[in-house]
Formats: sequence, structure tokens, C-alpha cells
Amino acid sequence: MTQQITLWQLVRDKKLFRLLRVRWSGQFTDGLFQSALASFLLFSPERQASATSAAVAFAVVLLPYSVIGPFVGTLLDRFSRQRAILFSNLSRSATLLVIAFLIYNDYTGTVITAFVLIAFGVNRLILAGLSAGIPLMTTPLNLISANALAVTGGSVWVVLGGGLGLGLRKIFDRFASADHSDAFLIVAASVGYLIAALLTSLLAKEEIGPRPHEIVKGSITQGLKEMREGFAFLSNHADAARGIVAVAIHRGGLTALTLTALLLERNSFNDPADSSAGLAGLSFTLSIAAVGFVIGALIAPRGVAKVGRHRWMRLSIAAASVSALLLVIDRNPVLLAATAFFTALCGQSVKVTNDALVQSKIDDFFRGRVFAVYDVVVNAAIVSSSLLAAWVLPLSGDSWQLPLGVSVAWFLCATVVLRPKKFFIRDVA
Repeated sequence: MTQQITLWQLVRDKKLFRLLRVRWSGQFTDGLFQSALASFLLFSPERQASATSAAVAFAVVLLPYSVIGPFVGTLLDRFSRQRAILFSNLSRSATLLVIAFLIYNDYTGTVITAFVLIAFGVNRLILAGLSAGIPLMTTPLNLISANALAVTGGSVWVVLGGGLGLGLRKIFDRFASADHSDAFLIVAASVGYLIAALLTSLLAKEEIGPRPHEIVKGSITQGLKEMREGFAFLSNHADAARGIVAVAIHRGGLTALTLTALLLERNSFNDPADSSAGLAGLSFTLSIAAVGFVIGALIAPRGVAKVGRHRWMRLSIAAASVSALLLVIDRNPVLLAATAFFTALCGQSVKVTNDALVQSKIDDFFRGRVFAVYDVVVNAAIVSSSLLAAWVLPLSGDSWQLPLGVSVAWFLCATVVLRPKKFFIRDVA
């Protein structure tokens, strides 16, 4: 029987690393791109950030995920995932050059929004394809660790990319206007996606699936029908379905707390006129969260080995509900950082454990469409929670009601959605 290996051994696994470097290079570039967009949309001196503007930004980013979600699984089950990821990275690189041109020339509104939607929509196809390919690059026994490595490593690289963007922007600001600096950053991101495309080209055409005997026949317009098939499949695997709902509830709450952090750093903890200080503060908070992501992923395999994946998910989201109460006590930089750390730690444990749970329930024939359902459900929760947060939060971000609501939602998730009678232990691996 194949033995479970450590995360370090997984990193050194040449086969898996060939997939990881595609994912991580793209997510590092995501951080760079997102830092430029955040600077342009929310931290420009001439634009005041509000809960509504931040929520709209989240919705714009996630709208294409939800719209193309039904068809992502269809594509990934019919065509080479390597080819889909390769051409998606190339098209994303070209799209960013257009966005950079628009920002440099002071275009705003629907034109730039349309290209941003395209860029993020393509990103959904890339991440879904890479997630669906993980089981083909490692053994079933190492799925939790491989997901922890892929997802958490990706989160860290996003933060590192954002940090690089912050540093580069300070350099660009010395000789260019704020908007021109953001345009230069997006050009750099375009190069990053081109590198990700080159790394993708080193994968074999069928290496991350689907294999020839697994290719689904028929038109890609059957996406909505296959989404229904994905839901039907999950209806017969209640633990996987409830796990997806739990991840969605946690990510929705995390989005609400992220909006809180953005407004606190932008309008309360720093002078609203000093947008650079606000952006630096938010970057620091997100970096603390990234540390939590890493630790959460590292402890997840050990926790699952001790108590089983179902119980571990219940305990993790229950612990997250307690950590959210820190911001109910008070809103200050120390408690914000502590909340970011612990909610990220607990949430990442839930996410990587559930990814492995879902992957273990499905073969590659259904994997694309089930992950499409997964993405749509999670993104719908994120958009909904961001709009709800925009309604609750004041301009200052100083609210105890929102973190209390998040805490209650997570507690109910642990005790109702994941209750043992429904979310029961079938295995401990």
C-alpha cells in the first residue's frame, strides 16, 4: 500500500510540482494584478472607498465565475485541460495589456469593467482545471496534503504578488501619476501570465485529464444540463454536498470580514487622505491572514488523521466562529490582525479538507461538472455576503454587528449543516 508522504516530499514530487508551478505562478501574478486593481478602484486619492464600492468590486470580480461556471465543467470534461489552461493564460495576458492601455489613458466605466470581467472569467477556468487535475498527479492517500499544498501555497503566492505590487507601485510613483503606476503594474502582470502559459506548455496534452476514455461527448451548450447532473450527483453524496455548503458559508463570512478590514484600514485606522497608508495596512492584514492559511493547511492532514475529516471540519468552523468574536469586542489593528489570522487558519483547514472529501467521492468523469457546482455555490455566497456587508457596514467600517453575524452564521454551520447525524464519518483518511 502506498504510504502518505509529507508536504515537503510533495513539493519535491516532480510530477505534482509541474502542476503546482503553473498554479502558483498564475496566482502570484493574480496578486500583482489585484493589487493594481485595488489601488485603482479603492485606494486612489481621488476615489473614496465605501462599503458599496468595495462590494461592487467583489461582484465584478466574481460575476464571471458564476456566469461561466455552468460551462467550465463542460469544457473541462470534453477538452484537454492542459490546452484550456494554456490558451486561457495567453488570452489573459493579452487582456491585461488592453486593461493597462485603458487605465493609462484614463478610461473608466463599462469599457474597463468588461475587460476586467473577461480576465477574471478566464481565471475561473484555469483554477477549476488545475483543481480537477490534482487527483491525476498524486495518489488518493495524499489528496488532502496535495490540496493543502496547492490551495494554501496559491494563497501565499497571491499575497506575495500583492506585496510585490505594493513595492513596485512605490517605485513607479516616483516618476508617474497614480493611474499610470497602476497601468505599469498591470503590464508586469501580463508578463507573469505569459510565463504561466509557458509553464503550462511543458505539461503533456492529456496529463491532467480528461483521459481519452473519459472524454464526455456532446455539445458544450449542455453546460446547464450538466450543472444539474452535478447537483444530482451531490444529492447522492450528502457529506460532499454539505461540505461545499460549509465552505461557501465560511468564504462568505470571510468576504464580509475582508470588507470590514478594507474600510477600517482605509477610513479609520489611517488618514483617508493617505491612501498609500491604507493600502499598506490592508496588505499587512492580508499577509497575517496568509500565515494563517499556511498553518491551517499544515495542520489539516494531522487533524484529519486524528479525528477524521468530517469531525475536523466541524471543529474548524466552530473555532472560526469563536475567533470572529474578537472584532465584536473592539475594532483595532491588533484584534483585526488576530481575527485575520485565526479565521484564515480555520477556514483553510475546512477548505483543503473538503476539497479532498469531494475529490474522493467522484471519478474523473464527473469531476469537472462537480467542481463547477462547487465554484458557483461558493461564489454566489461571496457575492451575496459582500452585498449584505455593504448594507450593514458604515463608511468607517467600525461595526460590531457584522462580525457578530458572521460568528453566528459559522456556529450554525458547525452545529446544523455539519451536524453528525447528517455529516457523518465514513472514513478517517
